[in-house]
Amino acid sequence: MAVNIYDTANTLEQQLRETKEFKELKTTYDAMKTDKAAFDLFKDFQEIQMQLSQKQMNGEELTDDEVQKAHDLADKVGNVDAIKALMGKERNLNQLMNDLNQIITKPVQELYRD
Repeated sequence: MAVNIYDTANTLEQQLRETKEFKELKTTYDAMKTDKAAFDLFKDFQEIQMQLSQKQMNGEELTDDEVQKAHDLADKVGNVDAIKALMGKERNLNQLMNDLNQIITKPVQELYRD
C-alpha cells in the first residue's frame, strides 16, 4: 500500500491545532490583541525581526542603528506582560515542533550515521 505523506502531514497539521500548546498560544495571542499598545509593539517587533533576518539571508550587514533599534525594541517588548506571556507560549509550541522535527528527520539522521 502506497503512503501519501502529504495526507499524513495534513493530518499532523490538524492535530497540531488541537494540542494544548497551540491552544494556549492562540488564547494568549487573542488576549494580547485586546491590548492595542502591546499588540502594536508586538507587530513592530515582528516587522523589525523580519527585516533584519531578510538582510542577513541576503548577505547584507546590519548597521549599528538597526541593531540598536532591534535591541531597544526587544527591551520594550520584554517589559510587557502580555508579550512575555505570548513568548512563553511560543517557546512551548516551538519545543513541541522541535520534538516532532526530530522524529520526522530520524530516518535521514540514521542513514547518515552509518
